[in-house]
Amino acid sequence: MTASPMTSQKPADLVVIGAGPAGLAAAALAAGHGIRTLLLDEQPAPGGQIYRGVTRTPIGDPRVLGPDYRRGQDLVAAFESSGAKRVVGASVWSLTRDAEAGLEIGYSVAGAGTLIQAPRVILATGAMERPFPIPGWTLPGVMGAGAAQTLLKTSALVPDGPLVLAGTGPLLWLLAVQYVRAGVSIGAILDTTPRANWRAALPHMAGFVRSSYAIKGLKQLREARSKVRVISQVTGLRALGSDRIEAVAFRRGDGAEERMPAATLLLHQGVIPNPNLASAAGCAQDWNPDQLCWMPRTDVWNASTVDGVWIAGDGAGIGGAIAAEHQGRLAAVAALSAMGVLDGAGQDREAAPIRKALAGATRGRRFLDALYRPADQFRVPEDDTLVCRCEEVTAGQLREAVRLGCTGPNQTKTFLRCGMGPCQGRLCGTTVTELIAAERRVPASEVGHYRLRPPIKPITLAELAAVSKDDIPAVAAER
Repeated sequence: MTASPMTSQKPADLVVIGAGPAGLAAAALAAGHGIRTLLLDEQPAPGGQIYRGVTRTPIGDPRVLGPDYRRGQDLVAAFESSGAKRVVGASVWSLTRDAEAGLEIGYSVAGAGTLIQAPRVILATGAMERPFPIPGWTLPGVMGAGAAQTLLKTSALVPDGPLVLAGTGPLLWLLAVQYVRAGVSIGAILDTTPRANWRAALPHMAGFVRSSYAIKGLKQLREARSKVRVISQVTGLRALGSDRIEAVAFRRGDGAEERMPAATLLLHQGVIPNPNLASAAGCAQDWNPDQLCWMPRTDVWNASTVDGVWIAGDGAGIGGAIAAEHQGRLAAVAALSAMGVLDGAGQDREAAPIRKALAGATRGRRFLDALYRPADQFRVPEDDTLVCRCEEVTAGQLREAVRLGCTGPNQTKTFLRCGMGPCQGRLCGTTVTELIAAERRVPASEVGHYRLRPPIKPITLAELAAVSKDDIPAVAAER
Protein backbone atom coordinates (compact mmCIF):
# COMPACT_ATOMS: atom_id res chain seq x y z
CA MET A 1 0.00 0.00 0.00
CA THR A 2 1.36 3.41 -0.95
CA ALA A 3 1.21 6.03 1.79
CA SER A 4 -0.79 9.12 0.89
CA PRO A 5 0.91 12.50 1.19
CA MET A 6 0.30 14.81 4.12
CA THR A 7 -3.01 16.58 3.56
CA SER A 8 -4.85 19.33 5.39
CA GLN A 9 -8.60 19.13 5.99
CA LYS A 10 -11.12 21.47 7.64
CA PRO A 11 -13.49 19.15 9.54
CA ALA A 12 -14.87 21.60 12.10
CA ASP A 13 -15.58 25.24 12.90
CA LEU A 14 -14.07 24.86 16.37
CA VAL A 15 -11.42 22.39 17.53
CA VAL A 16 -10.93 21.70 21.23
CA ILE A 17 -7.72 19.98 22.33
CA GLY A 18 -7.98 18.00 25.56
CA ALA A 19 -10.95 16.12 27.09
CA GLY A 20 -10.56 17.17 30.72
CA PRO A 21 -13.16 19.34 32.48
CA ALA A 22 -12.30 22.48 30.47
CA GLY A 23 -12.33 20.71 27.10
CA LEU A 24 -15.50 18.72 27.74
CA ALA A 25 -17.39 21.78 28.98
CA ALA A 26 -16.18 23.96 26.09
CA ALA A 27 -17.02 21.40 23.40
CA ALA A 28 -20.46 20.66 24.85
CA LEU A 29 -21.42 24.34 25.03
CA ALA A 30 -20.20 25.13 21.50
CA ALA A 31 -21.86 22.08 19.93
CA GLY A 32 -25.05 22.88 21.80
CA HIS A 33 -25.22 26.10 19.79
CA GLY A 34 -25.06 24.14 16.53
CA ILE A 35 -21.36 24.72 15.86
CA ARG A 36 -19.42 21.88 14.21
CA THR A 37 -17.11 20.99 17.08
CA LEU A 38 -14.25 18.50 17.12
CA LEU A 39 -12.53 17.35 20.31
CA LEU A 40 -9.03 15.85 20.03
CA ASP A 41 -7.84 13.81 23.00
CA GLU A 42 -4.83 11.60 23.55
CA GLN A 43 -6.57 9.24 25.97
CA PRO A 44 -8.88 6.33 25.11
CA ALA A 45 -11.68 7.73 27.31
CA PRO A 46 -12.73 11.28 28.25
CA GLY A 47 -12.07 12.87 31.62
CA GLY A 48 -8.56 14.28 31.48
CA GLN A 49 -6.28 13.75 34.48
CA ILE A 50 -8.68 14.66 37.27
CA TYR A 51 -11.52 12.51 35.92
CA ARG A 52 -9.30 9.89 34.31
CA GLY A 53 -11.23 6.70 33.58
CA VAL A 54 -14.47 8.07 35.06
CA THR A 55 -16.62 6.16 32.55
CA ARG A 56 -14.80 2.85 32.92
CA THR A 57 -12.91 2.77 36.23
CA PRO A 58 -12.68 -0.71 37.78
CA ILE A 59 -12.97 0.80 41.29
CA GLY A 60 -16.41 -0.39 42.36
CA ASP A 61 -16.61 1.33 45.75
CA PRO A 62 -17.47 5.01 45.14
CA ARG A 63 -15.98 5.94 48.54
CA VAL A 64 -12.46 5.20 47.34
CA LEU A 65 -12.24 7.95 44.72
CA GLY A 66 -14.83 10.20 46.37
CA PRO A 67 -17.86 12.18 45.18
CA ASP A 68 -15.83 14.89 43.43
CA TYR A 69 -14.49 12.29 41.00
CA ARG A 70 -18.01 11.26 39.97
CA ARG A 71 -18.74 14.84 38.87
CA GLY A 72 -16.84 13.95 35.72
CA GLN A 73 -19.64 11.60 34.66
CA ASP A 74 -22.02 14.54 34.27
CA LEU A 75 -19.49 16.41 32.13
CA VAL A 76 -19.00 13.38 29.88
CA ALA A 77 -22.75 12.84 29.55
CA ALA A 78 -23.31 16.49 28.59
CA PHE A 79 -20.57 16.25 25.99
CA GLU A 80 -21.85 12.99 24.49
CA SER A 81 -25.36 14.41 24.09
CA SER A 82 -24.13 17.68 22.55
CA GLY A 83 -23.42 16.42 19.04
CA ALA A 84 -19.69 17.21 19.19
CA LYS A 85 -17.32 14.70 17.63
CA ARG A 86 -14.31 13.26 19.43
CA VAL A 87 -11.11 11.67 18.18
CA VAL A 88 -9.57 9.34 20.74
CA GLY A 89 -5.88 8.49 20.89
CA ALA A 90 -5.04 11.73 19.08
CA SER A 91 -1.53 12.87 20.01
CA VAL A 92 -1.35 16.54 18.99
CA TRP A 93 2.19 17.53 18.03
CA SER A 94 1.70 20.80 16.19
CA LEU A 95 -0.39 23.98 16.24
CA THR A 96 0.68 26.70 13.83
CA ARG A 97 -0.83 29.79 12.25
CA ASP A 98 -0.28 30.59 8.59
CA ALA A 99 -1.10 34.03 7.21
CA GLU A 100 -3.23 32.50 4.44
CA ALA A 101 -4.34 29.08 5.70
CA GLY A 102 -5.02 30.16 9.30
CA LEU A 103 -4.61 27.71 12.15
CA GLU A 104 -3.39 24.22 11.38
CA ILE A 105 -3.22 21.26 13.76
CA GLY A 106 -0.99 18.23 13.36
CA TYR A 107 -1.83 15.07 15.25
CA SER A 108 -1.33 11.31 15.04
CA VAL A 109 -3.66 8.41 15.67
CA ALA A 110 -2.41 4.82 15.67
CA GLY A 111 0.79 5.82 13.88
CA ALA A 112 -0.88 7.90 11.14
CA GLY A 113 -0.35 11.64 10.95
CA THR A 114 -3.10 14.11 10.03
CA LEU A 115 -3.15 17.84 9.37
CA ILE A 116 -6.42 19.72 9.78
CA GLN A 117 -7.29 23.36 9.40
CA ALA A 118 -9.02 24.94 12.36
CA PRO A 119 -10.56 28.42 12.15
CA ARG A 120 -10.63 28.56 15.94
CA VAL A 121 -9.01 26.45 18.66
CA ILE A 122 -9.51 26.08 22.40
CA LEU A 123 -6.49 24.59 24.16
CA ALA A 124 -7.50 22.60 27.23
CA THR A 125 -4.26 20.71 27.75
CA GLY A 126 -4.46 20.81 31.54
CA ALA A 127 -1.72 20.55 34.11
CA MET A 128 1.30 18.40 34.83
CA GLU A 129 3.11 17.62 38.06
CA ARG A 130 5.81 20.07 39.00
CA PRO A 131 9.30 18.54 38.72
CA PHE A 132 10.57 17.25 42.07
CA PRO A 133 14.31 16.71 41.52
CA ILE A 134 15.89 15.03 44.52
CA PRO A 135 18.85 12.66 44.73
CA GLY A 136 17.66 9.27 43.48
CA TRP A 137 14.43 10.47 41.85
CA THR A 138 15.23 8.51 38.68
CA LEU A 139 15.44 5.17 40.50
CA PRO A 140 12.82 2.56 39.57
CA GLY A 141 10.10 2.69 42.20
CA VAL A 142 10.12 6.49 42.44
CA MET A 143 7.25 8.14 40.60
CA GLY A 144 4.84 11.05 40.74
CA ALA A 145 1.75 10.88 42.92
CA GLY A 146 -0.33 11.90 39.92
CA ALA A 147 0.90 8.93 37.91
CA ALA A 148 0.12 6.63 40.81
CA GLN A 149 -3.39 8.07 41.04
CA THR A 150 -3.88 7.44 37.32
CA LEU A 151 -3.03 3.76 37.84
CA LEU A 152 -5.53 3.61 40.67
CA LYS A 153 -8.35 5.20 38.65
CA THR A 154 -7.84 3.34 35.39
CA SER A 155 -6.57 -0.07 36.50
CA ALA A 156 -7.15 -0.35 40.27
CA LEU A 157 -3.37 -0.83 40.62
CA VAL A 158 -1.74 0.07 43.93
CA PRO A 159 1.88 -0.16 45.13
CA ASP A 160 3.25 -3.31 46.72
CA GLY A 161 5.65 -3.37 49.65
CA PRO A 162 6.70 -0.43 51.84
CA LEU A 163 5.12 2.76 50.49
CA VAL A 164 6.09 6.35 51.31
CA LEU A 165 4.43 9.56 50.09
CA ALA A 166 6.50 12.75 50.14
CA GLY A 167 5.97 16.37 49.26
CA THR A 168 3.28 19.01 49.59
CA GLY A 169 -0.04 19.98 48.04
CA PRO A 170 -3.69 18.89 48.07
CA LEU A 171 -3.18 15.95 45.68
CA LEU A 172 -0.75 14.30 48.10
CA TRP A 173 -3.40 14.22 50.84
CA LEU A 174 -6.17 13.20 48.44
CA LEU A 175 -4.15 10.24 47.19
CA ALA A 176 -3.31 9.22 50.75
CA VAL A 177 -7.02 9.17 51.63
CA GLN A 178 -7.90 7.23 48.49
CA TYR A 179 -5.21 4.65 49.27
CA VAL A 180 -6.38 4.30 52.87
CA ARG A 181 -9.96 3.73 51.69
CA ALA A 182 -8.68 1.16 49.20
CA GLY A 183 -6.95 -0.74 52.01
CA VAL A 184 -3.38 0.23 51.06
CA SER A 185 -0.82 0.42 53.87
CA ILE A 186 1.22 3.65 53.82
CA GLY A 187 4.46 3.71 55.79
CA ALA A 188 4.53 7.49 56.18
CA ILE A 189 3.66 10.83 54.64
CA LEU A 190 6.72 13.07 54.58
CA ASP A 191 5.28 16.59 54.52
CA THR A 192 7.81 19.04 53.04
CA THR A 193 5.63 22.14 53.60
CA PRO A 194 7.86 24.80 55.24
CA ARG A 195 6.57 26.27 58.50
CA ALA A 196 7.02 29.77 57.07
CA ASN A 197 4.32 29.01 54.49
CA TRP A 198 1.65 29.17 57.17
CA ARG A 199 2.61 32.75 57.99
CA ALA A 200 2.52 33.67 54.29
CA ALA A 201 -0.91 32.05 53.85
CA LEU A 202 -2.61 33.66 56.86
CA PRO A 203 -3.50 36.96 55.11
CA HIS A 204 -5.58 34.93 52.64
CA MET A 205 -7.34 32.81 55.27
CA ALA A 206 -10.64 34.73 55.10
CA GLY A 207 -11.18 33.86 51.45
CA PHE A 208 -10.21 30.26 52.06
CA VAL A 209 -12.65 29.58 54.90
CA ARG A 210 -15.51 30.78 52.64
CA SER A 211 -14.43 28.47 49.84
CA SER A 212 -15.40 24.92 48.93
CA TYR A 213 -11.79 23.91 49.54
CA ALA A 214 -11.92 24.43 53.30
CA ILE A 215 -14.28 21.72 54.52
CA LYS A 216 -13.10 19.13 52.00
CA GLY A 217 -9.44 19.86 52.72
CA LEU A 218 -9.83 19.65 56.48
CA LYS A 219 -11.69 16.35 56.18
CA GLN A 220 -8.93 14.89 54.03
CA LEU A 221 -6.21 16.05 56.40
CA ARG A 222 -8.04 14.64 59.41
CA GLU A 223 -8.68 11.28 57.74
CA ALA A 224 -5.12 10.93 56.47
CA ARG A 225 -3.52 11.91 59.79
CA SER A 226 -5.74 9.50 61.70
CA LYS A 227 -4.58 6.53 59.61
CA VAL A 228 -1.01 7.33 58.55
CA ARG A 229 2.14 8.52 60.31
CA VAL A 230 2.82 12.10 59.19
CA ILE A 231 6.25 13.69 59.58
CA SER A 232 6.20 17.46 59.10
CA GLN A 233 8.78 20.03 57.93
CA VAL A 234 10.84 17.39 56.13
CA THR A 235 14.06 18.53 54.43
CA GLY A 236 17.04 16.77 52.84
CA LEU A 237 14.86 14.17 51.13
CA ARG A 238 16.76 11.42 49.25
CA ALA A 239 15.83 8.15 47.54
CA LEU A 240 18.39 5.42 48.22
CA GLY A 241 19.10 2.23 46.31
CA SER A 242 21.18 0.63 43.59
CA ASP A 243 19.00 -1.03 40.92
CA ARG A 244 15.78 0.37 42.44
CA ILE A 245 14.67 2.32 45.49
CA GLU A 246 15.28 0.55 48.78
CA ALA A 247 14.91 3.33 51.35
CA VAL A 248 14.10 7.00 51.88
CA ALA A 249 16.37 9.28 53.91
CA PHE A 250 15.39 12.71 55.25
CA ARG A 251 15.71 15.22 58.06
CA ARG A 252 12.79 15.82 60.38
CA GLY A 253 11.71 19.25 61.57
CA ASP A 254 13.78 18.83 64.74
CA GLY A 255 16.92 18.30 62.62
CA ALA A 256 17.22 14.57 63.31
CA GLU A 257 18.13 12.28 60.40
CA GLU A 258 15.84 9.35 59.68
CA ARG A 259 15.78 6.52 57.18
CA MET A 260 12.90 4.18 56.40
CA PRO A 261 12.48 1.28 53.97
CA ALA A 262 10.56 1.96 50.77
CA ALA A 263 9.77 -0.12 47.71
CA THR A 264 7.77 2.80 46.28
CA LEU A 265 8.23 6.53 46.82
CA LEU A 266 5.52 8.82 45.47
CA LEU A 267 6.61 12.44 45.05
CA HIS A 268 4.44 15.50 44.64
CA GLN A 269 4.85 19.25 45.11
CA GLY A 270 1.94 20.69 43.22
CA VAL A 271 0.97 21.01 39.58
CA ILE A 272 1.78 23.56 36.91
CA PRO A 273 0.28 24.33 33.48
CA ASN A 274 1.31 21.99 30.68
CA PRO A 275 3.00 24.63 28.50
CA ASN A 276 4.39 22.91 25.42
CA LEU A 277 1.63 23.19 22.82
CA ALA A 278 0.69 26.77 23.71
CA SER A 279 4.33 27.81 23.71
CA ALA A 280 5.07 26.11 20.39
CA ALA A 281 2.01 27.82 18.89
CA GLY A 282 3.59 31.18 19.75
CA CYS A 283 1.35 32.10 22.69
CA ALA A 284 3.16 34.56 24.95
CA GLN A 285 4.10 33.19 28.38
CA ASP A 286 4.48 35.05 31.67
CA TRP A 287 6.15 33.93 34.89
CA ASN A 288 3.64 33.64 37.74
CA PRO A 289 5.48 34.45 41.00
CA ASP A 290 2.65 33.01 43.14
CA GLN A 291 2.40 29.65 41.39
CA LEU A 292 6.11 29.61 40.42
CA CYS A 293 5.61 28.59 36.81
CA TRP A 294 5.21 29.85 33.27
CA MET A 295 1.64 30.36 32.15
CA PRO A 296 0.12 31.61 28.88
CA ARG A 297 -0.92 35.25 28.74
CA THR A 298 -4.71 35.43 28.37
CA ASP A 299 -7.38 38.10 28.59
CA VAL A 300 -10.68 38.06 30.50
CA TRP A 301 -12.17 35.80 27.81
CA ASN A 302 -9.26 33.35 27.95
CA ALA A 303 -8.01 34.51 24.55
CA SER A 304 -4.27 34.00 24.02
CA THR A 305 -1.93 36.32 22.16
CA VAL A 306 -2.39 34.19 19.01
CA ASP A 307 -5.49 35.16 17.07
CA GLY A 308 -8.15 32.45 17.16
CA VAL A 309 -6.62 30.53 20.07
CA TRP A 310 -8.18 30.44 23.53
CA ILE A 311 -6.63 28.64 26.51
CA ALA A 312 -8.85 27.31 29.28
CA GLY A 313 -8.49 25.32 32.47
CA ASP A 314 -5.32 24.52 34.36
CA GLY A 315 -3.31 24.96 31.15
CA ALA A 316 -3.84 28.71 31.64
CA GLY A 317 -3.09 28.75 35.37
CA ILE A 318 -3.88 26.34 38.19
CA GLY A 319 -7.41 26.78 39.53
CA GLY A 320 -8.76 23.25 39.99
CA ALA A 321 -11.28 21.06 38.19
CA ILE A 322 -14.43 23.10 38.88
CA ALA A 323 -12.79 26.34 37.79
CA ALA A 324 -11.48 24.58 34.68
CA GLU A 325 -14.93 23.62 33.42
CA HIS A 326 -16.21 27.19 33.91
CA GLN A 327 -13.17 28.54 32.07
CA GLY A 328 -13.88 26.11 29.23
CA ARG A 329 -17.42 27.44 28.93
CA LEU A 330 -16.19 31.04 29.03
CA ALA A 331 -13.73 30.36 26.20
CA ALA A 332 -16.49 28.67 24.19
CA VAL A 333 -18.75 31.71 24.63
CA ALA A 334 -15.94 33.95 23.35
CA ALA A 335 -15.41 31.64 20.36
CA LEU A 336 -19.13 31.71 19.57
CA SER A 337 -19.04 35.50 19.65
CA ALA A 338 -16.03 35.53 17.30
CA MET A 339 -18.01 33.33 14.89
CA GLY A 340 -21.00 35.68 14.99
CA VAL A 341 -23.25 33.19 16.74
CA LEU A 342 -23.59 35.54 19.72
CA ASP A 343 -23.66 39.32 19.55
CA GLY A 344 -22.05 41.47 22.22
CA ALA A 345 -25.11 41.52 24.45
CA GLY A 346 -25.64 37.79 24.03
CA GLN A 347 -22.01 37.10 24.86
CA ASP A 348 -22.19 39.09 28.09
CA ARG A 349 -25.55 37.59 29.03
CA GLU A 350 -24.34 34.01 28.59
CA ALA A 351 -21.03 34.71 30.32
CA ALA A 352 -22.51 36.36 33.43
CA PRO A 353 -23.52 33.17 35.33
CA ILE A 354 -20.30 31.47 34.22
CA ARG A 355 -18.18 34.29 35.65
CA LYS A 356 -20.11 34.15 38.92
CA ALA A 357 -19.55 30.40 39.21
CA LEU A 358 -15.89 30.81 38.30
CA ALA A 359 -15.38 33.41 41.03
CA GLY A 360 -16.81 30.99 43.58
CA ALA A 361 -14.66 28.12 42.33
CA THR A 362 -11.43 30.12 42.59
CA ARG A 363 -12.14 31.63 46.02
CA GLY A 364 -9.42 30.49 48.43
CA ARG A 365 -6.89 29.78 45.68
CA ARG A 366 -4.38 32.36 46.95
CA PHE A 367 -4.33 30.68 50.36
CA LEU A 368 -3.51 27.32 48.77
CA ASP A 369 -0.82 28.83 46.53
CA ALA A 370 0.89 30.38 49.55
CA LEU A 371 0.51 27.40 51.87
CA TYR A 372 1.72 24.78 49.41
CA ARG A 373 4.52 26.82 47.84
CA PRO A 374 7.31 24.24 47.36
CA ALA A 375 10.49 24.79 49.35
CA ASP A 376 13.45 26.30 47.49
CA GLN A 377 15.66 23.25 48.05
CA PHE A 378 13.17 20.99 46.25
CA ARG A 379 12.86 23.30 43.23
CA VAL A 380 16.54 24.24 42.86
CA PRO A 381 18.51 21.07 43.70
CA GLU A 382 22.10 20.40 44.73
CA ASP A 383 24.83 19.91 42.13
CA ASP A 384 24.81 16.11 41.89
CA THR A 385 21.04 15.85 41.28
CA LEU A 386 19.77 15.15 37.76
CA VAL A 387 17.65 17.96 36.35
CA CYS A 388 17.15 16.91 32.71
CA ARG A 389 16.32 13.21 32.87
CA CYS A 390 16.24 12.77 29.08
CA GLU A 391 19.79 14.00 28.50
CA GLU A 392 21.11 13.20 32.02
CA VAL A 393 22.17 16.76 32.85
CA THR A 394 22.86 17.57 36.50
CA ALA A 395 22.26 20.78 38.42
CA GLY A 396 26.03 21.17 38.77
CA GLN A 397 26.53 21.04 35.01
CA LEU A 398 23.87 23.71 34.56
CA ARG A 399 25.53 25.96 37.15
CA GLU A 400 28.88 25.52 35.41
CA ALA A 401 27.27 26.45 32.09
CA VAL A 402 25.93 29.66 33.67
CA ARG A 403 29.42 30.49 34.90
CA LEU A 404 30.66 29.99 31.34
CA GLY A 405 28.14 32.50 29.99
CA CYS A 406 24.88 30.60 29.55
CA THR A 407 22.14 33.11 30.38
CA GLY A 408 18.91 31.21 29.68
CA PRO A 409 17.24 27.86 29.01
CA ASN A 410 17.61 28.02 25.24
CA GLN A 411 21.38 28.34 25.50
CA THR A 412 21.50 25.21 27.67
CA LYS A 413 20.53 23.26 24.56
CA THR A 414 23.78 24.36 22.91
CA PHE A 415 25.89 23.89 26.02
CA LEU A 416 24.44 20.61 27.29
CA ARG A 417 21.52 19.42 25.10
CA CYS A 418 19.37 20.10 28.16
CA GLY A 419 15.70 20.15 27.16
CA MET A 420 16.28 18.43 23.80
CA GLY A 421 15.07 14.96 24.79
CA PRO A 422 11.72 13.27 24.09
CA CYS A 423 9.81 15.41 26.60
CA GLN A 424 11.11 18.63 24.96
CA GLY A 425 11.81 20.25 28.31
CA ARG A 426 8.38 19.55 29.79
CA LEU A 427 9.87 17.78 32.83
CA CYS A 428 12.80 20.11 33.45
CA GLY A 429 11.71 23.50 32.10
CA THR A 430 10.68 25.19 35.34
CA THR A 431 13.67 23.76 37.22
CA VAL A 432 16.10 25.03 34.58
CA THR A 433 14.55 28.50 34.65
CA GLU A 434 14.69 28.75 38.45
CA LEU A 435 18.17 27.27 38.71
CA ILE A 436 19.62 29.71 36.17
CA ALA A 437 17.78 32.60 37.86
CA ALA A 438 19.20 31.62 41.25
CA GLU A 439 22.73 31.27 39.87
CA ARG A 440 22.53 34.62 38.07
CA ARG A 441 20.69 36.25 41.01
CA VAL A 442 17.96 37.64 38.77
CA PRO A 443 14.16 37.09 38.65
CA ALA A 444 12.93 33.99 36.82
CA SER A 445 10.97 36.23 34.46
CA GLU A 446 14.26 37.68 33.22
CA VAL A 447 15.74 34.26 32.44
CA GLY A 448 12.96 33.15 30.09
CA HIS A 449 11.78 29.69 29.05
CA TYR A 450 12.49 27.06 26.43
CA ARG A 451 11.64 28.14 22.90
CA LEU A 452 9.58 25.30 21.45
CA ARG A 453 8.84 24.43 17.84
CA PRO A 454 6.68 21.69 16.35
CA PRO A 455 6.68 18.79 16.65
CA ILE A 456 6.39 18.99 20.43
CA LYS A 457 6.22 15.19 20.71
CA PRO A 458 8.35 12.52 19.04
CA ILE A 459 6.88 11.40 15.74
CA THR A 460 8.23 9.15 13.00
CA LEU A 461 8.58 9.74 9.29
CA ALA A 462 6.03 6.98 8.82
CA GLU A 463 3.49 8.99 10.78
CA LEU A 464 4.09 11.97 8.52
CA ALA A 465 3.67 9.81 5.43
CA ALA A 466 0.69 7.66 6.45
CA VAL A 467 -2.10 10.23 6.46
CA SER A 468 -5.81 9.37 6.48
CA LYS A 469 -7.71 10.64 3.44
CA ASP A 470 -10.79 11.27 5.58
CA ASP A 471 -11.36 14.37 7.63
CA ILE A 472 -11.38 12.23 10.77
CA PRO A 473 -9.88 8.72 10.90
CA ALA A 474 -12.89 6.38 11.03
CA VAL A 475 -11.30 4.03 13.55
CA ALA A 476 -10.80 6.85 16.02
CA ALA A 477 -13.88 9.04 15.73
CA GLU A 478 -16.64 8.83 18.34
CA ARG A 479 -19.90 10.70 18.36
